[in-house]
Amino acid sequence: MFKPVVAIWILSLALTGCVTTGDQGRKPADPQAARDAYIQLGLGYMQQGETDRAKAPLSEALKLDPSSASAHTALALVYQQEGEYPSAEKHFRSALRVEGDDPRILNNYGAFLLSQERFDEALEHFEKASTDTLYSERSRVFENLGLTHRMMGNTEQAKVSFERALRLNSRHPRSMLELARLEFQKQNYVPAWDYYRRFEQLSGQNAASLWLGVQLARRFEDHNRAASYALQLRRLYPSSAEARALKESES
Repeated sequence: MFKPVVAIWILSLALTGCVTTGDQGRKPADPQAARDAYIQLGLGYMQQGETDRAKAPLSEALKLDPSSASAHTALALVYQQEGEYPSAEKHFRSALRVEGDDPRILNNYGAFLLSQERFDEALEHFEKASTDTLYSERSRVFENLGLTHRMMGNTEQAKVSFERALRLNSRHPRSMLELARLEFQKQNYVPAWDYYRRFEQLSGQNAASLWLGVQLARRFEDHNRAASYALQLRRLYPSSAEARALKESES
């Protein structure tokens, strides 16, 4: 019941940005307030998965302020969710033309580039975003840097970035899992197990994390945990490559 209430409240904000003036019709009482209300309305729809409905208010925001970096970024995220990648990129670039040093936009665009496997470009934008020491989500930027380096095969740089993310925010399960995987690959089983145990206290599991848990628990002869992870892997992800690897390891 919470989501519809939020959407209605945001809609009321959008309506307060306009007034009726007799024969002249509806005009914005405060264009900036109306713009921001339209952006909030669009973001509200996007967060509920209603990307079709999100585009109309965000387009209205851009009619009121064509240079709104926030509106362009929100539209970029909407198009990215819809798989309309050329449109998403166009709006990301429009946002950066207005606010080229905004770490939020740089990080979002970097994540878009990473999803497109444009690793060098993603790295460039994440590195630029990471230099803003006042950015409240800076730890996320370093996590994204770590993911990019890992996908490029730069394991040492990936490790440094994930460790930096955890120094800024010690409750990032993704960074913990990535470090557990990196340490396991280097046969550093003690730190790998430590990172993994911290990860599972903060996050749900997927096929890859459960298979890593099985392997680590076996290394430390923790038979109960190994059996528990294996049972979850077989039950929740029976068709996964990890489940097949588990079956092969037991034969």
